[in-house]
Amino acid sequence: MTEPGASPLQPARLFLSDVLRVGGAGLRTRPLRVFLSALGIAIGIAAMTAVVGISSSSRAELDRQLAALGTNLLTVAPGNDLFGEASSLPDEAIPMITRIGPVTDVAATGKLTGVRVYRSDQIPEGQTGALTVAAAHLDLPRTVGATLADGVWLNAATARYPAVVLGATAARRLGITAVNDGVQVYVDRRWFTVVGILDPVPLAPELDSAVLVGWDAAAGYLGFDGHPTTVYTRSKDDHVEAVRAVLAATANPQAPNEVRVSRPSDALAARQATDKAFTGLLLGLGAVALLVGGVGVANTMVISVLERRAEIGLRRALGATRGQILLQFLSESLLLSALGGVGGVVTGIAVTTLYAASRDWPAIVPAWATAGGVAATLVIGAIAGLYPAVRAARLAPTEALSAP
Repeated sequence: MTEPGASPLQPARLFLSDVLRVGGAGLRTRPLRVFLSALGIAIGIAAMTAVVGISSSSRAELDRQLAALGTNLLTVAPGNDLFGEASSLPDEAIPMITRIGPVTDVAATGKLTGVRVYRSDQIPEGQTGALTVAAAHLDLPRTVGATLADGVWLNAATARYPAVVLGATAARRLGITAVNDGVQVYVDRRWFTVVGILDPVPLAPELDSAVLVGWDAAAGYLGFDGHPTTVYTRSKDDHVEAVRAVLAATANPQAPNEVRVSRPSDALAARQATDKAFTGLLLGLGAVALLVGGVGVANTMVISVLERRAEIGLRRALGATRGQILLQFLSESLLLSALGGVGGVVTGIAVTTLYAASRDWPAIVPAWATAGGVAATLVIGAIAGLYPAVRAARLAPTEALSAP
């Protein structure tokens, strides 16, 4: 019975609650098929969310380390001359750099060319483990933010005698996990006592694979010529760029073009750029998985239209318009995709949280990643369900009712 004044041929309106109820009823009748189709969507969204989340968590941890250690560390190293030959820093480079006003700390290392280190004198000479031996200033740990995992750092006494401090990687390759009485390594046919092991140094990773000897001991026992190969400087935060601009000319006034000045953040920026490229690759794989999930949704909806032709015909015979039929099947497709999208986002957040916890990182999933994941599923669902919905809407009542 129609309301007074209303046309008896006017179809009933479908409200949002009606659309959701009708669309949900269509999904509940085929739970296994719906689950498998939603799973395809969920895998793609979970992959995309986890990739973005893990990358963001890694960068957050890196930023946290930089904030703790400081970004005012600059490094000075010899470059090449006009003929491409390796140059060297003059002996006066370190005291000259120390005179720069805003510079607060200066320390240097000097790589010993041709000097090898072994766990014992029985190791073949070719098995060096890619370790380097370098002379080191006593205030190197304070300048680069290094800490000791075990033992002690060199002091005024041990820096004159055969004693070494191992970088984290060097200690692992030499099979030394702790500093005990009498632990020694074989350096250039002489035994050196291990007095300390460093933790990994994020701002100076080259120290991780180094065996560090006192400056005087390197000159007395290993033939060190006293030329620094890397000078580390700390400056006041608001003068870092100004110091960087004058470091080359200060370290080597006669040939500033033969000096390389960099800061750890430059290397970290390059690393982050590499991470972004790798993240882009993984996001591409996630997008492929998402596309596969969209194909699954389209397949489910097409089969649903074929199986429910009698239902479509009955609804059309009872007064449902083509637009209402289209809306019904489109809502089913959107609900199916939304289930996969929400499940994928939750799974991606869980994977990010577990991985970050295993690495002691802060777990960070950007809001745009979660919102974008759900939005992407709705777009996929709309595209995948549009053709089946249009096909269902175009079925004539008599044709649909007469279908077997």
